[in-house]
Amino acid sequence: MPLPKTEKEETRFEFGRNWRRFLNHLNNERISEAQKSLSGMLEVSDLSGKSFLDIGSGSGLFSLAARRLGAKVHSFDYDPLSVACTQEVRRRYFPNDPDWRVEQGSALDGEYIRALGTYDVVYSWGVLHHTGKMWSGLENAAMSVRDGGILFIAIYNDQGWISRYWSWVKKTYNANGVSKVAVTAVHMPYLFGARWLVRLLTNRLKIERGMTLWYDMIDWLGGYPFEVATREQIVDFYTARDFELIGEQLCGRRHGCNEYVFRKLQKTASKSTSEVS
Repeated sequence: MPLPKTEKEETRFEFGRNWRRFLNHLNNERISEAQKSLSGMLEVSDLSGKSFLDIGSGSGLFSLAARRLGAKVHSFDYDPLSVACTQEVRRRYFPNDPDWRVEQGSALDGEYIRALGTYDVVYSWGVLHHTGKMWSGLENAAMSVRDGGILFIAIYNDQGWISRYWSWVKKTYNANGVSKVAVTAVHMPYLFGARWLVRLLTNRLKIERGMTLWYDMIDWLGGYPFEVATREQIVDFYTARDFELIGEQLCGRRHGCNEYVFRKLQKTASKSTSEVS
């Protein structure tokens, strides 16, 4: 079955190309940062015996972090180059591991998602707002979580007209080679120079989650399709689907993602052994 398409391929950012270059900078320090970020938001130090679904695995860094924490991991991504990146990370750190599966798939393909079954932890950081049908992706992510399980997502914060401006920037970036250079040149002083200076002055040069300033900037400029949501929209959406919010990290007035951790409510009074505690 062909993967669902929501945008013409020429206007879609090739995330995998960016991730492939990022892998040249992947090291133990970045992996440790990713692992610390994941365990911190989930408030666990160990995922042994848990199943972990990585929707939109990208570079494979957080699938690796989950595997290092002991989870049995299933990674998938729409972008073939992102799939290749995740496979490369698996080859480097967990070669021939039967507890880490990597494949191509779409977060918008309901039939594919249903066939995967349900998981103790479903993770999709900064992915579903790039599908072109964000709410369908959020719906599919919900049905992947077993009763008592955890859903950890990150979605771009809705900043009103500013978000609409960035949507135009991202679409322009992907139009052709000339516009890509122009958009990068215009925004580099702000996204790279200013951010670097702020982080230097606040002693935060190390990018959270194991990323790098440069590839984070390219991902931001090129990330299209692009959708946003307010905190209230996301919380209401999942509350209506029997989830409770148990953790969050909001970006406030800054550009970026709001992070949410939800727990799927039990259908019975008895506790499930799949519950992450």
